[in-house]
Amino acid sequence: METKRNVELLAPAGNMECLQTALYFGADAVYLAGKSYGLRAFADNFTMEELAEAVGLAHGLGRRVYVTANAISRNDELEGLASYFAQLKKIKADAVIVSDPGVLLLAREAGLEVHLSTQASTSNTKSACFWHAQGVKRIVMAREISLAEIREIREQTPNTLEIEAFIHGAMCVAYSGRCLLSSVLTGRSGNKGACAQPCRWEYAISEAGYPGQYFPILEDEKGTYILNSKDLMMIEHIPEMVQAGIDSFKIEGRMKSAYYVGCVVNAYRRAIDAYLAAPEGYMVDPALVEELRESATRQFTTGFFFGNPHEEGQDIQKSLMDRQTVFCAKVLEGRDARGYIRVEQRNKFSLGERLSVLSPRMPFCDFAVEEIRSEDGEAQESAPHPQQVLWIPCPYDLHPGDMLRRRG
Repeated sequence: METKRNVELLAPAGNMECLQTALYFGADAVYLAGKSYGLRAFADNFTMEELAEAVGLAHGLGRRVYVTANAISRNDELEGLASYFAQLKKIKADAVIVSDPGVLLLAREAGLEVHLSTQASTSNTKSACFWHAQGVKRIVMAREISLAEIREIREQTPNTLEIEAFIHGAMCVAYSGRCLLSSVLTGRSGNKGACAQPCRWEYAISEAGYPGQYFPILEDEKGTYILNSKDLMMIEHIPEMVQAGIDSFKIEGRMKSAYYVGCVVNAYRRAIDAYLAAPEGYMVDPALVEELRESATRQFTTGFFFGNPHEEGQDIQKSLMDRQTVFCAKVLEGRDARGYIRVEQRNKFSLGERLSVLSPRMPFCDFAVEEIRSEDGEAQESAPHPQQVLWIPCPYDLHPGDMLRRRG
């Protein structure tokens, strides 16, 4: 069993590969959902058998699994929830994440540890104490409060209450994610896990005196996306987050790929460990900041942690960034006697290209692709076939789970 770290790094897992990746790259805990009751209906999510497998895998490494059940429920939607919670208790899930008081009662009746979702918008000491008195062990703070406010809440609440806050990922334009836009415009409710993200659409203005005429809101040729939030990135402010008394740093992204999870967890794991090992004079490694920027498609903000960002928090031009790295292959087996590694292709790569290594065990490094062979030993000029298993020579002692990528 691994020693518990002072600060928990909590990663998303939309499917089993993402869960395995998060654990491999150093997450202390993962949060995920079953096939119902969570708020990411379009993630793969987990059957009960898969949840049991996930819990067993995490517990074998000394890590934890939190199951989301944070949808707002009607009476008929509560049917079966007590039985579901009983099953989660049986497989030893570490906690459930809820936002509905009725769901909270059912979780407590099942004997489960309860974490309160950010959907509950907890933003003051009295609310935190109220929820703790209802049996909540941990509160995911509202995204709209500052680090100073979190520090004040921490100082004025019992030590038995844990505080969790987001450290990285997409931001919702609505208050703590409680939005009706998707439901009204598409019939897909964000509060039921089916958000169509209409806040990221392009809009125009219509004036009553000019029926049928629509006036675009333009900044440039791309248009203006007035509701589109930048993504959160706090890797440059880990000392402030630790000093505010936050127990768990949460990465958003249950709809994200395993490659995204690996990049982000790896960067934050390295940064958190470096700070905890030597807080005095700590400076974040610029390479880790660049790593996050290269895995992103949006601009970044520090959210509300240092006050209301106003227009600085919104990407009004939707300036999507081209990813600078492309996930090419996942390592299946380390080097054999010939010096070859066995990989599974994820995107095309070719002879002569340089692939960089993403691994929790070694610093960033790269090597040239000098040879590509199929499992049958046939030489190939490139690797164009999705998920083809291949052998390539590698100068490094890589491990299953490591990733190879190239600059786009």
